[in-house]
Amino acid sequence: MKFKISTILLMILPNFILAQSQQVTEMGLDQKIDKAFKPFSDFVSNVVFFEVFNGAPFVIVLLVFSALFFTLYFGFPNIKYFGKAIGVVRGKYDHVDKPSSVNSDLAVDGDIKDTISDESKQGEVTHFQALATAVSGTVGNGNIAGVALAIALGGPGATFWMIVCGLLGMSTKFVECTLGVQYRDIGEDGTVYGGPMYYLSKGLKEKGFKTLGKITAVLFAIFCIGGSFGGGNAAQSNQATIVIKDLLGLDSTSAGAVIGIVLALLVGIIIIGGIKRIASVTEKIVPFMAVLYLLACMYIIVLNFNLVDDAFSLIITQAFNPKAIGVGGVIGVLLVGFKRAAFSNEAGAGSASIAHSAVKTKYSASEGTCCFIRAIY
Repeated sequence: MKFKISTILLMILPNFILAQSQQVTEMGLDQKIDKAFKPFSDFVSNVVFFEVFNGAPFVIVLLVFSALFFTLYFGFPNIKYFGKAIGVVRGKYDHVDKPSSVNSDLAVDGDIKDTISDESKQGEVTHFQALATAVSGTVGNGNIAGVALAIALGGPGATFWMIVCGLLGMSTKFVECTLGVQYRDIGEDGTVYGGPMYYLSKGLKEKGFKTLGKITAVLFAIFCIGGSFGGGNAAQSNQATIVIKDLLGLDSTSAGAVIGIVLALLVGIIIIGGIKRIASVTEKIVPFMAVLYLLACMYIIVLNFNLVDDAFSLIITQAFNPKAIGVGGVIGVLLVGFKRAAFSNEAGAGSASIAHSAVKTKYSASEGTCCFIRAIY
């Protein structure tokens, strides 16, 4: 009897092991896509985020010290001109970019004849539209998921350093958006071409570094495309996919790919229309998104009002005396905060400057101050 049972088990066991092995090795479409891109993703990550000291990636050190330099060099513009920045976004100074209209037959559509030949030559979108376009890509990506990840990795103290980095990043935004408008090109049809690839090329050429300007402009364009896939679209669509799958209870191994394709089609319908269509959509969606975001924050704060003072205490104390496991002391939690802040407001990344370059203005610094609001997010 024992022999028969042993024989039967020996016959069944290999089949059972094979079945389990097949279940483990069989992957859905989502997992296959992840596996295919992982080697490339790891390679790029190791190249871009190479460490210089104490686990600090060079790119984060460069961004933080650049922001500190701009803040000191321009005399804390993020504080001095913050009120004016709000006025610019509200349209308070729009009249400065337009000739004074008068009650006269000489005025045509609010403009005095011969004082401005083509308004499209001053840009394509308003200050608010440019801000909404830039903000639309990072609010949920950095401010919600980014903050949660920072706290999970570095503890409550990481929040403090995110705020510090955000304040410094306002100065970086001021510089890159001002340069974006200053060195932009405007085609005969009024289409605006701007961003770091233009101000790197033109600006360095003015300083006598024509070849270096071209090289850095080309490198930025290449890296910006790569960054838009990895740091932008991939992260955002992945977060949206996780939420949608959870809400709808989708367990299919290809659900992520299907949702991603649908999102790509919806976004494609908008972006193919150019910056004007993008701005017209974002100026309607972003205010609603911002209000919803603030209401959600207020709701959570009210529900946990008795813990607010404890939260502030933890943020301050653990910023300088961290208790999070594995972050490497104050430097570790500082780096976690700075990393998430850089991802949240993309100050120094240059991508936002492309959108802001299309603003309707004759004064480049006006859009630079407008970007203070952008850096807060």
